[in-house]
Amino acid sequence: MLETKRLILKPLTYEQLVKYTKDDQSLEAELNLKPSSRIISAELKEALEQTILPNVADKTKNYLYSTLWTAISKTENTMVGDLCIVGEPNATGEIEIGYGIYPSFQQQGYMTEIVNGMIDWARKQPGVKAIIASTDKTNTASFRVLEKCMFIKSGESEELYHWRLNL
Repeated sequence: MLETKRLILKPLTYEQLVKYTKDDQSLEAELNLKPSSRIISAELKEALEQTILPNVADKTKNYLYSTLWTAISKTENTMVGDLCIVGEPNATGEIEIGYGIYPSFQQQGYMTEIVNGMIDWARKQPGVKAIIASTDKTNTASFRVLEKCMFIKSGESEELYHWRLNL
């Protein structure tokens, strides 16, 4: 578990991820949280089913590099967003992150705080030398988060900007 000024970042276990995917408030009940306003996008649902759940279930892997880290507001006692690391560090020490904030908590600085909390955590992990991320070119809010967290644009494709932060 990590703490920032306003948030607790909690890595979810396999069983908690299953509850998260049910989206029936059972996870919030287990964590003694107020019901959340989260919406599981089609993209996240696919990632949960195809990648996140199988990787977290794999006991040979460090689940912290595959699970969702949910962000919990200390004052509101509810989930406000999530961040996921897309696997263990690669051969060059890079980890990739993906993230999302629930609509009712957008434009309040939470996502920047979540990403900065993960940067602080990553700096302490052996073998992690850089964090990478990709954002849709039309998602200004998402790439503004990365800019505020000192990521540098490292390239682009037709639809995406690619970002990097050396630790």
